[in-house]
Amino acid sequence: MTGATGSNTTPTTAARRPVAVIDLGASAIRMEVAEIDEQGHVHSLETLQHPVNLGKDTFNAGQIEQDTIEECVSVLKGYRRVLLDYGIDRPDHIRAVATSSVREASNRQTFLNRLFIASQIRVEAIEESEVNRLTYIAVRDGLERWGGLDAHDTLIVEVGGGSTEVLLVQDKHVTLSRTYRLGALRMRETLETSRTPAGRMASILGRHIQRTVDQIHRTIPPEPVQRMIALGGDVRVAADELVPERSDERLVSIPLKRFYQFARQVAAMPVDELARNYHLGFQDAETLGPALLAYAQLADSFDVQELLISKITLRDGLLLEMATRGMWTDHFRNQIIHSSKQLGEKYSYEDKHAHHVAKLCGALFHELQDEHELDPRYELLLHVAALLHEIGLYVGNQSHHKHSQYLITNSDLFGLSRKDTLMVALIARYHRRAIPKPSHVEYAALPESDQLIVAKLAALLRIADALDQNHMQQIRDIQFQRNGRQLMIRVHGVEDLTLERFALRDKGQLFRDIFGLTVEIRRDARVRGIHHVR
Repeated sequence: MTGATGSNTTPTTAARRPVAVIDLGASAIRMEVAEIDEQGHVHSLETLQHPVNLGKDTFNAGQIEQDTIEECVSVLKGYRRVLLDYGIDRPDHIRAVATSSVREASNRQTFLNRLFIASQIRVEAIEESEVNRLTYIAVRDGLERWGGLDAHDTLIVEVGGGSTEVLLVQDKHVTLSRTYRLGALRMRETLETSRTPAGRMASILGRHIQRTVDQIHRTIPPEPVQRMIALGGDVRVAADELVPERSDERLVSIPLKRFYQFARQVAAMPVDELARNYHLGFQDAETLGPALLAYAQLADSFDVQELLISKITLRDGLLLEMATRGMWTDHFRNQIIHSSKQLGEKYSYEDKHAHHVAKLCGALFHELQDEHELDPRYELLLHVAALLHEIGLYVGNQSHHKHSQYLITNSDLFGLSRKDTLMVALIARYHRRAIPKPSHVEYAALPESDQLIVAKLAALLRIADALDQNHMQQIRDIQFQRNGRQLMIRVHGVEDLTLERFALRDKGQLFRDIFGLTVEIRRDARVRGIHHVR
């Protein structure tokens, strides 16, 4: 993200689009107002922050108290007035999100409804995978400006009020994306509820943090990690104190030994003393000690010698996504595909067949664009489903399509939301046997519009899978032709298409039901291959 924080006196030019993002966190509501120029660059104008007790309420009582709800209403009403001063009143120019402190509240929907009715700002309680995705978008943009994600294996960590987000980037690919229930405010509330003496706070915090560090090491061995980048407001306080001359636009490096000493010192101090010494609000002072200890212990466990600290925030990711108008970039698509390949390898998928079916799906998707009318986002979901449609064979051959659905649904696919992942799982499930039915619980739980999308994409996957029925990838040069309500697939360079014809008759019913087309396949020596599936 480019540009420095300014004030509301900065003029808005006709070539720039004013936007705003709002983040309802565990201890504060923050809003950033910015402009997006014609090249998609983001220029920050103003940042606002107001402390709230969302995390304290949720992590203690399991719900957001009425006084806190009304305080949040007041904050958003004030933000709405600021937005109107900037001329920002279109819903698509405002993105407001909430994280774990709202997501976990038992009265979440009541809270979100109250905010919208009072302020006309619609707040979305985003899931963990969405937080990780937005964090990566922001981090990658920042690192590209600072030299890129090089050959170093990098651990990116943000310790928030309610949870800790961890991304592992290896060879420029996200190889792990996880969220752990280790939050600075959550820890503080747990220890205060148990009446932990102030003098023992640091040592007990350390043991509490170590349990999560051990959990992280069960999925990330310490050897690959060569550097660790820390995000978040608490770690930026440490950077301000330890490197006061730092530049806001770059990563700041702090020797781990020095950082660890500071973290232990802070963790042993009373909250009111922290607030006075470091000019913090009470809510920020509460989370400082637990968060810094968590960063220090995690870095120490991976044996990194320095901690790299960035000013990047979730709001940067939100703004960058608004700059691209929600479209997935080629780089981000490749990250999702890479994550899918990793999952396929985990379950010993037949990679040549999977990748060939995925390419055939792409050819069909483009040929039938006028019929299905789906945007490129769904082509990617179809591609992922094609890559993973047979991973259920890892469990067993019988009903392997159902096993595929289960494994995909219960796996982490970086970059995909839970709904995206469920749709991929259902598309993969319907590559064979029964077609989508209202009696299928997961399918029926989707909105009708998404049910239709699943059915369309599953119909394409069934045809593509039938075209590689013998798993030999022999159908490579193909040409599509229309003859009334028939889709003719002409194939070059294949002598025997008997298996494929049988498979198309077996799997073509859903395609006929959805698109009103029958599919025929014919060997034709004259085809020069409009589509080269290689």
